[in-house]
Parts: sequence; C-alpha cells; structure tokens
Amino acid sequence: MSTEQSWVTTPVTADFLRGHLEVERTAHGLLPHRLPARARRQIPDDRLAVAEAQPSGVRLAFRTSATTVELDALPTKRAYRGFPPPADGVYDLLVDGRLTAQATVAGGNLHTVTDMLAQTTEFTAGPAGTARFTGLPDGEKSIEIWLPHAEITEVIALRTDAPVAPAPDGGRRVWLHHGSSISHGSNAVHPSAIWPALAASAGGVELINLGFGGGALVDPFTARAMRDTPADLISVKLGINVVNSDAMRLRAFAPAVHGFLDTLREGHPTTPLLVVSPVLCPTHEDTPGPLVPDLDGGTLRFKATGDPAETAAGRLTLTVIRDVLAGIVAQRASEDPNLHYLDGRDLYGEEDHAEFPLPDALHPGPEGHRRIGENFARLAFADHGPFAVGAG
Repeated sequence: MSTEQSWVTTPVTADFLRGHLEVERTAHGLLPHRLPARARRQIPDDRLAVAEAQPSGVRLAFRTSATTVELDALPTKRAYRGFPPPADGVYDLLVDGRLTAQATVAGGNLHTVTDMLAQTTEFTAGPAGTARFTGLPDGEKSIEIWLPHAEITEVIALRTDAPVAPAPDGGRRVWLHHGSSISHGSNAVHPSAIWPALAASAGGVELINLGFGGGALVDPFTARAMRDTPADLISVKLGINVVNSDAMRLRAFAPAVHGFLDTLREGHPTTPLLVVSPVLCPTHEDTPGPLVPDLDGGTLRFKATGDPAETAAGRLTLTVIRDVLAGIVAQRASEDPNLHYLDGRDLYGEEDHAEFPLPDALHPGPEGHRRIGENFARLAFADHGPFAVGAG
C-alpha cells in the first residue's frame, strides 16, 4: 500500500462490477460469481466450481480524475504439481476503452492440483496484495479494471488520488455468451485479450462471459442462469467439452441441445441467439474422447484416446457435433427467425491453424484469440450479421 497522503479509499461494492451474475461477500471483500447461487448448488465437480469463480470478463467500472489507482485484492491461484508455479494473473486497466496499464498481485491463496485426472488439490492460504497503476492521463475519465481471467479474485478496496464513482450505464447492448475453456480465455495472456473481450470491444457491447474451462456441457443449470439474465444478444458455443470429456453419446446430445435452447427461449423468446459449433481442433475432429494430458517432451499437451470406429455407435467427434448443431438450428429456425448458426471453423479453421497452431493441441494462443475475436466481430456484429444493430 502507498504511504502518500490525500488518498481516497473506496470499498468495492457490487455497483462497481460488470460482467458477473452475482457477488458473494467474504471475510475479505467481494467475490464475483459467473453463476448464481442456485446454479452453484447444482455444480457436480470442483473444476466447474473453480471456473465459474474465476472472473473471466469481469471488470470494475468507474469514473474518476485520478492518475494513480490501487486495487486491493486477494487472489486464489491454481498450480499443478510437477510444473512451474503459475505466473501472477494480469489486471488490465483501460482508460476510455483503451488498454493503458497493467499490474499483478503477488501472493494470495494457492490450490495445487496433485492429480490432473482426479483433480484433487491441496490448499495453502496466503495474503492479499495490491495492483498499482500510475501515470494515468489527467482529467475526468472512464476506467475499467479487468480482473485476471483465470485467477479467483476477491476484490477489497480501491485507493485513488481523487474521488471515484461507479460508471453510469452507457446504454450499450448486453451480449451474454457461454462457451468452453477457449471462451474462458485459456492461453490468453491478459484478460481484455480473451477472444470474447476482443469481439465485444469491436462490437461495442457489454460482455457477460459464461465461458467455463471444461464446463460447457449443456448443463440445465447454466441454461436457467442464462434464461434469467437480461441480455440483448446471446451466443452459445457448444461441443468441445462434450467430446473431450466423453460425457454423452449422440442419442443424448441432440435432445440436450434442444432442451438448452428451449430453456433460453423461455426467458428470451425473440432475442438474437447464435449457436456456434467448435473451432478447428485436429485432436478431436474425427477422434472421440476422453482427452488426457500428454506430458511427453516436458510440455503439457493433450491427446484424444477414443476409437474413431466407435462413431458409428454414437461416440461424438467435432465433425459429428457440427452436423448435429447445424441440423438442430436449421430445424428450429423455421419457427424461430432470430436463431442463427455459425460454424466454428469460420472463426478458426485450417488456414488459421496453419498460421497459428494450437500450442497444447487444444487451446489457441494469444494470436489465435485475436483471430477468433476479429472473425466473430466480422461475422456476428457487422452489417447483416445476427448481432448487427437493429437485429432481433
């Protein structure tokens, strides 16, 4: 904490936060959640419980003339036994929509995964810390601080050299998105550079990101949370987690998708709704799951272990998933003109993979996130796209 005089300390309250569905008051401050308590009570595994509490797309938004800003926070980090400790999560500070400064918070709590397959962990408590931003432009301005997308973050207080006030509603359309670890931001290096954040910036919309690492499994509780969340635009990117967890067969998957969409339409009967199939992933294009980590060579990569011949018996691959999703949307669209389909390979396909290969054979790197964000903005938000201004 700075020792300078004339600091203004402001407790972080819910009206400073954007991009979350609920906040939990803890012993330290506020913990943003991306699923409400009702949904969290139905989560069947620790992996999704961790993912929804990681604040991907969540940011503080306020107005101030401050040139120095400090944010006290308690991070909870995740490490894997046998691997180097994780880098500290990045906090992005945007001034009037432009990335202006970055900071990290050292220390904090640590969950160490002791078994990657069983996802067993050990917990070590640690102290809160401070993200400090200096040299900000003079004058009244809008500031957003994007929280680390893959680091559970309890926000405690703001300290500034001028008063702050929560940012007013700017009247922008709200885009509610659900997807897997790629939407969550895996392999992106800072939070405003995950592909949904890049697409939202290009499209001029407010993002609520329900991208959950390993957690896009057509869960009814996620559909109900989305049904009950006000939104002007909705997208669901489904398939890769169903394949890599080997969670369903064809017979179960298609009705589950229909049920997911039915639930969304209960709360959003005419909202533009975009179903997005998986981006290119050679690992799973024609090979079913389950997916397992491959540690050969000293770096973490992933490989599929299913038998391609079993697709005839209903095992799922990305090729099968895309056919199913395209067919479901085509069937429903005759009665639902605001329902649309986007092939994920139009976001990241063969040419993109040749230029920017998947570093771990599963997730795109930073360049891949930028490419996906640019392509999504071009295909969804541009004139005549499903999310064009005036659509719906």
